[in-house]
Amino acid sequence: MIGGAKMGWRTSRRFPGRYCKPGGIHRVVIGVGGNVGDTAARFDRMVDYLRKNGRIRVLGTSPLLKNPPFGYLDQPDFLNGVMVAETRLDPLALLRYMLWVEKRFGRRRSFKNAPRTLDLDIIFYDDIRFSSRRLRLPHPHYHERDSVMLPLAFVKDLLI
Repeated sequence: MIGGAKMGWRTSRRFPGRYCKPGGIHRVVIGVGGNVGDTAARFDRMVDYLRKNGRIRVLGTSPLLKNPPFGYLDQPDFLNGVMVAETRLDPLALLRYMLWVEKRFGRRRSFKNAPRTLDLDIIFYDDIRFSSRRLRLPHPHYHERDSVMLPLAFVKDLLI
């Protein structure tokens, strides 16, 4: 339990899953989160969209972790998971693409830590360390978040 709220695992049609054999240029880990509407179904549609689009190759996904919000607490629990993928996009191009996918799936940014339909965070991009005004790699504080660390354990075989 975290802060009195119960955590638990969920599965959906695409979480967990294995999709492609490795073979791309850059290996990335993308954190997936949301808490508005039918989040698991939205995640499934997002994975299907990514698999058809071709800018990234989804190699696999973790189960989904139901966990309480942090920051702004007056909102529903989140579902969180991770995807391991490969891409030819550079880090900033991948960030722009992830922001576009969020928007395509209904993300509206009203205030910090607000409820959201879809949140995509680049956790790792290969083994690089990178810092710019818009992006820090690896994602800051990922190692402090159960919503990242617990799902990562399910896809660690894809990180090698």
